[in-house]
Amino acid sequence: MILKRFYDEKLAQASYLIGCAHAGEAIIIDANRDAQQYLKAAKAEGLRITHVTETHIHADFVSGSRELAARTGAKLNLSDEGDANWKYSFARDSAATLLKDGDSISIGDVSLRVVHTPGHTPEHLAFLVTDTAHASEPMGMVTGDFVFVGDVGRPDLLEKSAKMGGTMESAARTLHGSLERLAKLPDWLQIWPGHGAGSACGKGMSAVPHSTLGYERRFNWAFSTTSQDEFVRMVLAGQPEPPKYFAEMKRINKEGPKILNGFSRPPLLDGNRFREVVTKAETLVVDVRSAAQFAEGHIPGTINIPLNKSFTTWAGWLIPYDRDFHIIVDGESRMDESVRDLGMIGLDRVAGYVGSEAIQDFSAHGGELAVISQTSPRELAQSMAEEASTVIDVRGRAEWEAGHIPGASNVPLGYLTDHLSDVPRTKPIVLHCQGGGRSSIAASVLSARGFTNVVNLAGGYSEWLREGLPVQPAPNAGMVD
Repeated sequence: MILKRFYDEKLAQASYLIGCAHAGEAIIIDANRDAQQYLKAAKAEGLRITHVTETHIHADFVSGSRELAARTGAKLNLSDEGDANWKYSFARDSAATLLKDGDSISIGDVSLRVVHTPGHTPEHLAFLVTDTAHASEPMGMVTGDFVFVGDVGRPDLLEKSAKMGGTMESAARTLHGSLERLAKLPDWLQIWPGHGAGSACGKGMSAVPHSTLGYERRFNWAFSTTSQDEFVRMVLAGQPEPPKYFAEMKRINKEGPKILNGFSRPPLLDGNRFREVVTKAETLVVDVRSAAQFAEGHIPGTINIPLNKSFTTWAGWLIPYDRDFHIIVDGESRMDESVRDLGMIGLDRVAGYVGSEAIQDFSAHGGELAVISQTSPRELAQSMAEEASTVIDVRGRAEWEAGHIPGASNVPLGYLTDHLSDVPRTKPIVLHCQGGGRSSIAASVLSARGFTNVVNLAGGYSEWLREGLPVQPAPNAGMVD
């Protein structure tokens, strides 16, 4: 048996190749849109991808299962569990084999038994993997978003992202039942989860890539609750805000992702064409340079989403799916990285790009560059004492509730554009987050929307704490309920 894990750091998402060397066959589980990585790995092992499957209808990235099956001729296997609202609507057109609890998939000497594990989603499956050439019992389970290392999949996404009201408590109870069923399996069972630390599909998962059921039974909080009611309270408490794009991912993955046949680089615009484009009010331009570079000088009206580990998260929050956009990037390789990352979450409408030299070209042709001013905690404290500024904390609600700057209002970054009318324009606006990254993005968003006196708190709340300045441990009324 061959087992390979593929991990995308920006999505915090894992997919798996499981193969049989004797038969020369392999299955891919929870493929993302980067099909080439699976094709390359299978070729290196001398395997042919004969099956493609996934644990559930994903909310945080565009599934690559349909494309991978089309490109390889592999059998596509999809869940047939759950109610009618969460069936794969493209399954018949793709000649998919539908899976029920207790079904099995054979990859040479490797057997994958299907286990229905509802809770995170109604249709969710896990796969018990047995190397039948050497064992009569399973070695491990591909758990998807059911069980993570140190956490379990959140059961509130259908209600919060897909707007299916009144479902999260019942889903939490269903998840508890799935965990009780899992707990009957042997301690040695390895757990191969679908996500790691940083994913919004849970609230406290570890960065450790795999675990065992015995370890999770002892140290995962979800197995230590004393009642179903206690589990429900705990699993629903403190979940991070689900990104807006999760609803779009659910729709795309249910209806059937478009087959790309690889990521394509958009056209490079020359200086004249770009200056013509960027001066139009309806044009959306995303500058993916670092926050520091953007703050020092950028084209007015552009927004900054740095191409770092959090890029896909904030791109999904802030870039509309129904319009074209352009990219400013520093380097050709970074452009390919940008297109890949955007494509992973279905943001395929990149109309063109320019290199960072376009910023100097814009300035050389008479354009005035904008900057993002920075302030220190001590300077901010003095300004607040004089009631000379408005402070907006763009961290998540749970972070805010754990402690915040007295007098600040809380508007999580992802919801900032929904609350522009609540942001006063009469004073300088100081934005902060935990360390300065999210607030830099927020500053670019407000500046692009015409706010003229926007300031970023350098070092964020962490620097405020290091300076020993006062904090408020309990929340008061802010702009967001």
